Amino acid sequence: MKYQVTVGDADVEIELDGDVATVAGASHVVHLAEVEGTPVRMVTIGDEVHRVISRRGASRGRYTLWIDGFRCEVEALDERTRVIRALAGVGRGPTGPAPLIAPMPGMIIRVAVQVGDLVEPGQGLVVMEAMKMENELRATAAGTVKAVLAVPGTAVEKGAVLLELE
Repeated sequence: MKYQVTVGDADVEIELDGDVATVAGASHVVHLAEVEGTPVRMVTIGDEVHRVISRRGASRGRYTLWIDGFRCEVEALDERTRVIRALAGVGRGPTGPAPLIAPMPGMIIRVAVQVGDLVEPGQGLVVMEAMKMENELRATAAGTVKAVLAVPGTAVEKGAVLLELE
């Protein structure tokens, strides 16, 4: 089955056939294994092993992935869904920086930016501790910090707005 995967501004076509994934003409043997009792999955691509945690997004095909500790927003659509969306005229939605939201309950350890700072995609913004692990939350798009709502040493709930960007 073919999938169109969007990560940031990059579109990648991936074809899955059993335990073989073909990306940009290169084929790789892949394997997915769940770590029992945890949300972690181990993804093996050739000789490389990656720790992945995924959470469904707000719409079909949208996911937040934590791959080896790095967070990214992706959209993965099979051919049929992609064609239906194109025919229906469904747009990509707004672009630009979104507020930084706590992906899970935890404790704010440090805030790496201040109001007025310019941030780049992938730049670390906030470090929070959750499930006895430190997680660096990164910018998904370039922007300027409009408001810092996260305070080191405070607990936050899932969905809490930590930073506002413009």
